Amino acid sequence: MFIEVCKSKIHKVTISEANLQYVGSITIDEDLMDAANLIENEKVQIVNINNGERLETYVIKGVRGSGNICLNGPAARKAQIGDVVIIISYATMDFEEAKTFKPWLVFPDTATNRLVK
Repeated sequence: MFIEVCKSKIHKVTISEANLQYVGSITIDEDLMDAANLIENEKVQIVNINNGERLETYVIKGVRGSGNICLNGPAARKAQIGDVVIIISYATMDFEEAKTFKPWLVFPDTATNRLVK
C-alpha cells in the first residue's frame, strides 16, 4: 500500500510579491528551496495563515538569498503582500517506508524570509 505524506514544509514565510499577470505558480528563494528539498516545478500546497485560503500550484526558482516569496497568476488573488503562508510538499511512498520517513522542515525568519543561522 502507498500513502501520501508530508515531504517538506517551509513554515511561516511572508508573501513579498504578487504578480497576477504571470502564467502561474509560486516563486521561492532558492535558499529556502534547497533547505526544504524542493525542486523547480514541484507541486506544493500553500496555506494562508491570514485568511485560511489553501491552494495548489508549482514552484519556480527565485533569486538565491532574496527572501522573495511571490504568488503568480490566479494564485495572486489568494493572498496579499504581507500575508504569512506555509508551503507544503507531499510524497507518495510505501506504508512501511513512511513510518520512518523524516520530512524536511524549515522555519525561516518570517520578517525576512531568510534562513535562521
